[in-house]
Amino acid sequence: MSQFDRQAARSVDAPAQPRHVLCFLGRDRELQPLRDAANAAIAEFATGFGIDDAYSAAEPDERMSRSFEVCRDRVAADAWTPADEEAVGTHQSVLYVLGPRMTRENAVRASIGALFLIDRLIDAGAVAVKGESAGVAHGLHRWRELIRMGAVATDADDALAQNRVCRLAFALRPLASDGYFESVGFHLAGLPDVQVPRLRGSDRDAVVVIDSVADAIARHGIDAALQAYDASLIDDRSHDADDFKFNPYGIVRLST
Repeated sequence: MSQFDRQAARSVDAPAQPRHVLCFLGRDRELQPLRDAANAAIAEFATGFGIDDAYSAAEPDERMSRSFEVCRDRVAADAWTPADEEAVGTHQSVLYVLGPRMTRENAVRASIGALFLIDRLIDAGAVAVKGESAGVAHGLHRWRELIRMGAVATDADDALAQNRVCRLAFALRPLASDGYFESVGFHLAGLPDVQVPRLRGSDRDAVVVIDSVADAIARHGIDAALQAYDASLIDDRSHDADDFKFNPYGIVRLST
């Protein structure tokens, strides 16, 4: 059994397997249209998802402007616009949807379901959407782009493209840690996260490497990727095991 397989085996019994936590902001104080859209999507295709009544509220949350600003995607061009910022600032309600616990084998399928659920709720009037599990927000135009990419990959039965769009939609990169640029959220696509030494270049350079490593893992497997990139697989010690950001599949750390 490879190191990656041993890590994955341990993850089955981890206190918290990966799951989606989706935050939707509504333009009105009436949550029912968003609830109805979520429940319809859950009944149709988003198996295992459910509305979190404990934290959903038919009133604005003053913390959202700061939260979305911190979490917004800064990599994709025009991923966040002044219109998106205004929509967050004037929202009137908040709906949370929780996904099912995921394994490495079904993570992409569940994440594609999350993407299509987001599509339904945008149609129903959601003005902003954030993935809480990795802490990433996109503007509505970017979400629509990602949804289209997911639909094309699904129609083509292209597993690699599905994995890639799930990472683009629900993971955040590059984050700066001690000596590294890294991803957070690749566990939502069934992969380990990736750390690139900051000495290798800029944060934009790191994004290219991070995505390349993740593509290699999805295409060729962890052992081949570790060898190709002179990397090692380490445990995720940055997050507690019950943290939604915790990656039970570990972190691929590239050498300097």
